[in-house]
Amino acid sequence: MKEITVEELKQKIDQKDDFQLIDVREEFEYETSNLNGLNIPLAQVLLEKDKISKDKPVVIHCRSGKRSAQAILLLEREGYTNLSNLQGGILAWRDTFDPEMPVY
Repeated sequence: MKEITVEELKQKIDQKDDFQLIDVREEFEYETSNLNGLNIPLAQVLLEKDKISKDKPVVIHCRSGKRSAQAILLLEREGYTNLSNLQGGILAWRDTFDPEMPVY
């Protein structure tokens, strides 16, 4: 499984790279804080897979990296080859860039 660090993700955002960010946390977690990705909770990933690009890089994240890893395994079985897991999830983002960010 490909992984990406929060520093690499921030660089992609800052450079306005063409990629998709998917947040697989629950809606209430997303509402507490998010990185402006598309919210598709893990339980809905296969039902809403048509919203996930196959044509450009996709970074999937959750709170710590576990649910996003599960999402990637499910999607890879569906033929996706362009996915990266955010190491440490939004917790790592908070610790590195935004210590005031509330995280559920």
